[in-house]
Amino acid sequence: MFTRRLSPTGRRLRVLFAAAEIYPFAKTGGLADVGAALPAALAALGVEVRLILPGYVSALDTAENKRMVLRLPGERGGVLLGRAPDSGLPVYLLDQPDLFRRDGGPYQDRDKHDWPDNFRRFTCFCRAAADLALEGDEDGWAPDLVHANDWHTGLVPALLALHGGPRPASVFTIHNLAYQGNFPLEEAHAAGLPPAMLRPEGAEFYGQFSFLKAGIRYADRLTTVSPTYAREILTTEFGAGMDGLLRDRADDLVGILNGIDQDLWNPAHDGYLPARFDAEDRAGKRCAKAGILAEFGLDPAEDAPLIIGVNRLTHQKMADVVLEALPALLDQGMRIVLHGQGDRELETAFVAAAAARPAQLAVRIGYEEGLAHRLNAAADLALTPARFEPCGLTTMYAMRYGALPVTRPVGGLADTVVDIDERGEDGAPGTGFIFTEPTAAALVASLRRAGRLFRIPSAWGHFQKNAMRRDFGWERSARRYLAVYEEMARSLAAEPARIWVPAAE
Repeated sequence: MFTRRLSPTGRRLRVLFAAAEIYPFAKTGGLADVGAALPAALAALGVEVRLILPGYVSALDTAENKRMVLRLPGERGGVLLGRAPDSGLPVYLLDQPDLFRRDGGPYQDRDKHDWPDNFRRFTCFCRAAADLALEGDEDGWAPDLVHANDWHTGLVPALLALHGGPRPASVFTIHNLAYQGNFPLEEAHAAGLPPAMLRPEGAEFYGQFSFLKAGIRYADRLTTVSPTYAREILTTEFGAGMDGLLRDRADDLVGILNGIDQDLWNPAHDGYLPARFDAEDRAGKRCAKAGILAEFGLDPAEDAPLIIGVNRLTHQKMADVVLEALPALLDQGMRIVLHGQGDRELETAFVAAAAARPAQLAVRIGYEEGLAHRLNAAADLALTPARFEPCGLTTMYAMRYGALPVTRPVGGLADTVVDIDERGEDGAPGTGFIFTEPTAAALVASLRRAGRLFRIPSAWGHFQKNAMRRDFGWERSARRYLAVYEEMARSLAAEPARIWVPAAE
């Protein structure tokens, strides 16, 4: 039984969860998974949580029982209220056909070019979320708190903070500080944002308007997606130019490690797999490996691990380093399958490398949910290195399926992976292979270390069990978010926010 959570008024705490992508309505990465799993975990704890995201074609097609509940002044369309088909949570969709009903992704067209009107698109989304939070819908529902996520929603806390009357509290989560939503300042002027917001003390950032800075500057409380990343972003190395502002707000910043949906990512019940398995009986994992090797036309090799990489092909994820390391790894006889998308030049280079060594290397550009599950089930090792990593959900998915990660101790990866003692002694706590320097030589050395241990089945099985038994469920993290929510709801009810708010002009 959940504990009934009450707002300062005595009823259940109401939370509006705003994000640009939420699975299954829209997904390009881990933000969508968090947007699905965290609200569901909060609802299980007794929070009355509703979602809001843009009305993309995929979202409108997915939401059930939609009806209009809020008309927006001066705009075509309005806000629809429907239901998520899996969790049953209420979901608001900003239905503005000219902005969101497009043939492409949430942020880019089919040719991977940013939509040229992204400033207007996400300004309208933020205004709709703020209007709903302040005015409520036609049924009278309004939140006690708004939880905004990443740059696409950064304007929401700012609009709430600049509101003259009573308002909901705001929490802003930084999922990746590198993605800042920076746009020409003249667009912000043309959009009619308050002049005070467009100064360096507000959301101006090196001559541009920054959605991310708006969220960091104006939200009542800040969170990010792992404790280590919360410390790292206060430094010049990881602060992406905003470390000074973050240090100013350090007392309001907390790092909460993301979880994963352990029902969805569960090899014992996964409908995508040819055979189920668990930590005690991993025969199904051998079946999955054989299936992937056959599917991609790779030569089987009993003494060589199958290595996968299900990740973005970007500089952050060290795809360039993986590319440089490939010849040495393939010369050692390893089998590798890479699945992801990202920088066009890297995509092309990986496809060419696979064409040159088709018996050992396979590359599939894009993202397929079912294939991601099957690759994790098949893999002995998972490449999840990063130059910086706020959390690292792909590492958690891999460990859940007994694919031991090969990674670096940055951000959430440092909070997630325990380096393996190669001796494999009984009771050793390791769950993956950690290397420090972001170089091909260090990556190859780490994989050689893994390859040696792979040839000791008893030791390998011990560490697979360690990884598969880790608890990455959302309940612990959801309880920490709930504590933040309740604290903010109480404090805002008692007194105005303590953050800097400019005088009206």
